[in-house]
Amino acid sequence: MARADFIFRNAEIYDGTGAAPSKGDVAITGDRIVGVGALASLTADKEVDAKGKALAPGFIDVHTHDDRYLLDQPAVPAKTSQGVTSVVIGNCGFSMAPYTRAEIERDNWFVSDRSTAFPTVADYVGRLAKTPPALNVAILVGHNSLRANTMSDLGQPASDAELAAMQSQLREAMDAGAIGLSSGLFYPPGRAATTQEVTALASVMAKDDGLYTAHIRDERERVLEAIDEAAQIGRDAGVRVVISHHKTAGRANFGRTVETLALIARLQKHQELGLDVYPYIASSTVMLPDYVESADKVTITWCKGRPEFSGRDLDTVARELGLSRVEAAKAVLPAGAIYFQMSEDDVRRVMQYPGAMIGSDGLPWDSIPHPRLWGTFPRVLGHYARDEKIMSLPEAVHRMTGRPAAQFKLKDRGGIKVGAFADLVLFDKDTVIDTATFDKPKQPAAGIELVMVNGQIVWQDGWETGARAGGVLQRA
Repeated sequence: MARADFIFRNAEIYDGTGAAPSKGDVAITGDRIVGVGALASLTADKEVDAKGKALAPGFIDVHTHDDRYLLDQPAVPAKTSQGVTSVVIGNCGFSMAPYTRAEIERDNWFVSDRSTAFPTVADYVGRLAKTPPALNVAILVGHNSLRANTMSDLGQPASDAELAAMQSQLREAMDAGAIGLSSGLFYPPGRAATTQEVTALASVMAKDDGLYTAHIRDERERVLEAIDEAAQIGRDAGVRVVISHHKTAGRANFGRTVETLALIARLQKHQELGLDVYPYIASSTVMLPDYVESADKVTITWCKGRPEFSGRDLDTVARELGLSRVEAAKAVLPAGAIYFQMSEDDVRRVMQYPGAMIGSDGLPWDSIPHPRLWGTFPRVLGHYARDEKIMSLPEAVHRMTGRPAAQFKLKDRGGIKVGAFADLVLFDKDTVIDTATFDKPKQPAAGIELVMVNGQIVWQDGWETGARAGGVLQRA
């Protein structure tokens, strides 16, 4: 009689392809799945009766800012508690590596002091090897970080020499295991960059089939132009593209996802172009005074100079200070904010778009973070798939597993099949739901019973186990 290390018995198996679930067993030996189906003749050192429960591939969070969180809290509870087993870091143009700027400033919002700055991706990978996290990590290099490393004036396009220096750093990062480049042309450090600058950088990755992810230049009135720009960069550089956290922001743009998704569909006929989305009508980033008027409501998530303002409504603070909303936003800087600026219909429309992936875009360092940090994936499973029925549960799982694994070329991840890595989540499909709210955002989800990374249990029955089974994911 054959023997495995671990067997899930009698599970309802969602294999990550979007197919209907099947009933059966899943066996694991070491870090790999070694059997799927009727495995009565197989025994194991440990077995879990999963009868009545759903077993899915571990969720892949394609859009995170967990660069520092992985080091500060290697158990990564905000993610493992919701079934996430792999994260993609370095998004929106900002990464902790490579980062070589002499002074620490707001050019890179993910570096708080010299101890959290890494001159090369190889240095960052080495740090992760010394203090492994509980989950897997795929690394993007931030365009804004490259600009900060090489440019004396971020308010200008890069010179030929500065561009060459950025290309060299990106080449070094790709050789060290990065999977691609991210940009945040919306943010001040990247706004002056030309389309040609980003294209010249992205072209460095073409021979490695690197990925370009784009926080596009404008998600408001000029959103169509911004999508076209990101797509053009991909075509001209010869690389795949993902539009990050796709939305149309501001009340004047409610409903415009009909236009943006039609444009994306046309572009997809000519190039490999994906998108991700988070399941909320509010976004979150740093406090940007020129942005606050487009939101119905703004909540302060952190405030360095006046920490007592954290968690408070900006309009209330403005009245207390005797200032306008814009003036108050300037007065509390540096700070972070949640912006209520999307329509529910638009969020649902993007989530339902064929091939759309799920990403949390959570900000772990915020004092009062957006609830998406802790609640994104269970919210899709419970609220949108089970309760609202905007998609089937198999399709929801696919958008969190098989689809991102294929888009980001993460080999042997995102599926339940023999030979795949044993990244798995066991959940109760009848009770799974997010419990994190805007008032109480740091709440683990309900219904996530067990999370396994590379064959080791990292979360079970509401608690982290202490296992640090994660590693850096390489390109396929």
